[in-house]
Amino acid sequence: MVETSARLLKLLSLLQLRREWASADLAARLGVAVRTVRRDVERLRTLGYPVDSTPGVSGGYRLGSGADMPPLLLDDEEAVAVAVGLRTAASGSVTGIEETSVRALAKLEQVLPARLRHRVATLSSATVPLTGGGPTVDADVLTAIAATVRDHERLRFDYVGHDGRSSRREVEPHRLVTRGRRWYLVAWDVGRSDWRTFRVDRLTPKIPTGPRFTPREAPSGDVADFVARGLDYALWEYRVSLRLHAPTEAVASRLPSSIVVEPEDEHTCVVHTGADSFEMIAVYIAMLDVDFDVLDPPEFADHLRAQAARYLRAAGTV
Repeated sequence: MVETSARLLKLLSLLQLRREWASADLAARLGVAVRTVRRDVERLRTLGYPVDSTPGVSGGYRLGSGADMPPLLLDDEEAVAVAVGLRTAASGSVTGIEETSVRALAKLEQVLPARLRHRVATLSSATVPLTGGGPTVDADVLTAIAATVRDHERLRFDYVGHDGRSSRREVEPHRLVTRGRRWYLVAWDVGRSDWRTFRVDRLTPKIPTGPRFTPREAPSGDVADFVARGLDYALWEYRVSLRLHAPTEAVASRLPSSIVVEPEDEHTCVVHTGADSFEMIAVYIAMLDVDFDVLDPPEFADHLRAQAARYLRAAGTV
């Protein structure tokens, strides 16, 4: 009986690890015959676990969704991650989830081994959340978007832009990204034929979702960096494009990841950056200590000429 119970727990853990298993693969991992796997699956079903099966020679099993939430098996690292995530959610930016997170955390900490409770408590005692105002996102909206990302289904929604105007969008969702207290959706905008970043608190999903799609190649670089670059660029009041007379690798490591560096040849590269004023941009570029050309806008070149004249006067050469 002990051996059978241990095998059932291992089978359940395997089913939670992967979306679908072939019968032969499960039998090999458990070290039993395929017919034993079938009997164990039936035992799990009698315990309330909804295990779906696929008939045929290459048939298999996967853990489905049922009317009730069955117990989950978590390893040590997963349990700590869930506990920390629940603590964060209790004071986070998802509307209506704080009290639920506290209840779930209380249940989890009750059954955590002492060594894991100590790890969670140590991290919590060393962390102080920075609370503050800001937009919140309904948990149901996040869940609906995450489902379309997982299932590769188009998402339709009403969106309120920076200017306050509303528009209807249809996208192929790629990833959800959180930055600070805000959530963003990175998606391929079908109507504009380009990648876009949307603030989740500004969108209202429409039901039903659209048809399934084949995922596109993701935007270049890390998705989080893609969001950061877009946000920073949108917030800059002054933007410039410069050609730096230095190799890309010599410049990129000295600039924030939000600044785009495009290699031009082995000796030069182009950067697109910005700030709240031309004065700030001039200071940042001067700190790189490399020669450069102003590509755009001409107003920045005019600013540099005025600054150069001022420095020359200060040096007593004019």
